[in-house]
Amino acid sequence: MDYSKIFYVVSAVLFILGLKKLSHPKTARNGNMISSVGMLIAIVATLLSYNSLDFTLILIGMLIGGLIGGIFAVKVEMTQMPQMVAIFNGFGGAASALVAGADFITNMDKLKTGEMINGLDPTFYLVVVILSIFVGTLTFTGSFIAFGKLQGFISGQPIIFPGQQILNALFAISLISITVYLSMGGNDLVNFFYAIVFLSALMGITLTIPIGGADMPVVISLLNSYSGVAAAATGFVLMNNGLIISGSLVGASGLILTNIMCKGMNRSLANVIFGAVGLVQEGASDGGAQKQMNIKSYSTEEAAMILDAAEKIIVVPGYGLAVAQAQHAVREVADLLESQGKKVLYAIHPVAGRMPGHMNVLLAEANISYDQLKDLDEINPEFEDCDVAIVLGANDVVNPAARHDKSSPIYGMPILNVDKSRTVLINKRTMNPGFAGIQNELFGFDNSIMVFGDAKDMLQQLLKDLKEL
Repeated sequence: MDYSKIFYVVSAVLFILGLKKLSHPKTARNGNMISSVGMLIAIVATLLSYNSLDFTLILIGMLIGGLIGGIFAVKVEMTQMPQMVAIFNGFGGAASALVAGADFITNMDKLKTGEMINGLDPTFYLVVVILSIFVGTLTFTGSFIAFGKLQGFISGQPIIFPGQQILNALFAISLISITVYLSMGGNDLVNFFYAIVFLSALMGITLTIPIGGADMPVVISLLNSYSGVAAAATGFVLMNNGLIISGSLVGASGLILTNIMCKGMNRSLANVIFGAVGLVQEGASDGGAQKQMNIKSYSTEEAAMILDAAEKIIVVPGYGLAVAQAQHAVREVADLLESQGKKVLYAIHPVAGRMPGHMNVLLAEANISYDQLKDLDEINPEFEDCDVAIVLGANDVVNPAARHDKSSPIYGMPILNVDKSRTVLINKRTMNPGFAGIQNELFGFDNSIMVFGDAKDMLQQLLKDLKEL
């Protein structure tokens, strides 16, 4: 009896339970652990189902991989988690492509003679191999472009050039043509195999470089979905049920998350991929913004007095808070305000930061209660009776232009209604525009005040000033 299938079913159940628990911050850690156990069971079941494996090499590989993973888990800071997720997506895609490619090379003679491979019709086998290599390689190069943009090695602005979409179309047509040719019995498998790898790698680059920093949450979730699709395709290549199930779950959940991210920006996926949103708009420079808006710059002492008189405060974290690693500082300020009998809440926009859930992860690291974290729909009615909204490095997700300016690239995007608060206290390092490349008209509103500087330094000084009142 083949017990591996039973273990794969157990793994699938644990994967589904884990995904369910990942849907809420309180149960996310347990969900992650449950899914990890499911993956361990699937790996052990797969290894035991083969008789001719060199377990010494496998153990060495596991030790090396575990050591590298452990070092990164300890060394990588929470602010660098988006980059780490991008790398994980890339390595996942590369692993699927390598496994499918190795199996393809091993069975090349059978393909030439038309024999069944792994119980599959040779044509079907060839198609899923190409799909796995294409999606896996595209995910690998695309993820590392995303990593470069997040890390600053590559400009976070959209990189576009004339004929870019035509070039992508030619790549796609070439890949389809090669697939049709080979599936109809075409020869020269080796050279066409390398051509598929090369074209797939180029497409990963050309599809990702035109996407700006504002759209990184969508890109990361989409690439995560791609890595799942590549794994599922490789599962069909090997006829491994565990890989098919896990890959399908990752692919489906990634697509669902991508859809949520797109709704969070009120944009289609095609617009995210091909829209090149994030090019700095003319007149969005520092000087131009200050000429057009009446910017009121306040000190932390003045901000402390405003907060001292407030009863209800809503904190709006953004990427500026993440860069400054100010999550612990904001918690200390909030703790002091709460000790004075004030109500403090946190407004979480679905696309704030550089990856899905970025703000939740940062605030959870600072041990901020999950009950204080409110999503967009839940928190927006609260702004109408809010005394002070503290905006920490957020930009596009609080820009009122999204409601009325049809020429704006963020028009129609659901935003946090911070402008409806009695006072909006905005912290930014400079007047540079956000990821969408436009200035925020909120900065010039009558009820808005600016406190310039690094978020962590500002909050630490604000805490001292509050204690001295």
